[in-house]
Amino acid sequence: MISACGLICTDCPFYNNPCLGCYKVEGKTFWAIDHLPGKICPLFDCSINQKSFSNCGDCNELPCQKFTDLKDPSISEEEHKTSIGKRVEILTKK
Repeated sequence: MISACGLICTDCPFYNNPCLGCYKVEGKTFWAIDHLPGKICPLFDCSINQKSFSNCGDCNELPCQKFTDLKDPSISEEEHKTSIGKRVEILTKK
């Protein structure tokens, strides 16, 4: 299962505990609820709710500023840049 932003859910240590995947919780992931004013992942909200895409890969602006700015604080900048590249690759494979 791949999230709206290109993360592979089954590779995530939080998958199934506490996260069921962004599609299942409609973007209201545990971290978004805990840390964001809108209580929803901004990438899910943008791609799914606002633009009615199937994921961020449908957007011509990928990777946009919102995509690159949303960083897991537990990883380094280098890891973040690598993650962006991998996720864009996953999302744009046709």
